[in-house]
Formats: sequence, structure tokens, C-alpha cells
Amino acid sequence: MKPLFLLPILAGLACAHGAEPFSPAACEGTYPRHLQGICTDDQDAIFWCWTDFLVKTDAAGRVLKKVPVANHHGDLCFHDGRVYVATNLGKFNQPAGQADSWVFVYDGDTLAELARHPVPELVHGAGGMAFHDGKFILVGGLPPGVEENYAYEYDGNFRFQKRHVIASGYTHMGIQTVAYADGAWWFGCYGKPSVLLRADEDFKITGKWEFNASVGIAPAGDGRFLIAVNEALKDADGKTTAHKAHVILARADHTAGMTIVKP
Repeated sequence: MKPLFLLPILAGLACAHGAEPFSPAACEGTYPRHLQGICTDDQDAIFWCWTDFLVKTDAAGRVLKKVPVANHHGDLCFHDGRVYVATNLGKFNQPAGQADSWVFVYDGDTLAELARHPVPELVHGAGGMAFHDGKFILVGGLPPGVEENYAYEYDGNFRFQKRHVIASGYTHMGIQTVAYADGAWWFGCYGKPSVLLRADEDFKITGKWEFNASVGIAPAGDGRFLIAVNEALKDADGKTTAHKAHVILARADHTAGMTIVKP
């Protein structure tokens, strides 16, 4: 048996080496615009992107850092101590020439801005991103009527490598969120109903379901994911006045795509 005085230390070491403390949680506060994406540091923090605010919370949703950012910051990912956010300063879902696509980079501890990388290949607007196997994958908007989506691959220095075609059929406004876990890419899309796509490592579609992961999806270990849920707050006249959000746990399911893990 371990001495009692060592238990807090050992618990901290377990967390630092990949223990998964994540569970359903609500982000503290309300925000002017809706949630665009979430990611974690794989340890004990959640990053929430609120279109024009970037927020870091602990695993329970308590705010640790909050900074204003340019509109429109989208889905985000964490890698090597930094937060990377797909950002479009132009128009979304239009023919080429109207987007202004970037990746903004922030320090994972302080949320201080560190760099900006242009990604002009996302001609319909950069909206989401993830990191896997030494490369960044970006996704984004789509004009109506285009019957496929695209994933744009960059190396670690944001040198463009390749555009991958995703034979998904048209999805409303393209792909909003992206995550990689356990050999599969997951893509959250808008729509009525919202759509969840799954693809293999070569971006070949392996599943398509009615499931809403369009405002945030992040791996949480052991086949589980944090799925973000945005709630619009309305006044007596039905006008949206602010937004809040929380995360729930879901588990990858071969036939259903995702199933909600009940508390």
C-alpha cells in the first residue's frame, strides 16, 4: 500500500501522464456569440472558442483565462503547449476569393497570441482544425450545391501539402468541427438535422449519421468524446441575448456513430 502522504502526488502524476478527468461540465459565464469548437490539453483543461472570445477552463468548466479574439475564430486544437484556431476574417461559404483564412496560435497557459499563419488554400473560409501524426488538418466552409467536402493538410510549419476530397455529399456550410481518435477522423456539420461524418486515415467516408457535434468534439480517451452543446439565451420577445455551453460525454459507436454516455 502507498503511504497516504504520497497519494496526492501520485494522483497528480497520473493526470500529467494522460489520465482522463473529463466529464460533463458547463463553461462558466455567458458570451455574445455562439460556441465554435472545443479542445483539451489531454490532462485537465478545456479550451472553448466563442467566435470572438477564447476561454480556458479547468475540467469542471471554471474559467482560468479569457481573451478577446478576432471575429471569426472557429474550431481549435491543442498541440505541444499551444492552441491553434482556424480563423476566417472574410466571408464564409462563397466562391473562391472572398475568404481570408488563417491559423491563429496562442500560448496554452496564458492565451497570449504567439503567431498567425495564412492558409489561403481554404478558399471558402477556414472553420476547424485538428493535429495528428505530425500534420495539421483544416476544414471549412462550402458553397451550396458542392457535393463534396475538403480536408487541407499542412506540415508542422503550415506549409501546404495536399487537399483531400471527402466524398460526403453536400453538408450545410461545409464542416464545422474536426477531431482525430483511434484511427478515424470525425467531422461535425450543421444541418437540420445536424450530421456527423466519420472517415478513415485516408479521408474515405466510413459513416454518416444524424448527430450534432457541430459546435465541438474532442477526444476524451477510451473511445469517448466530449461533445459541446450551445444554448442561446433569449429575452421575452424571443431575441437571442447571449450564449452559454456545456459538454457531454459520448462514446464512439460503430452503427450509431456516437451514443451519449449517461451520467
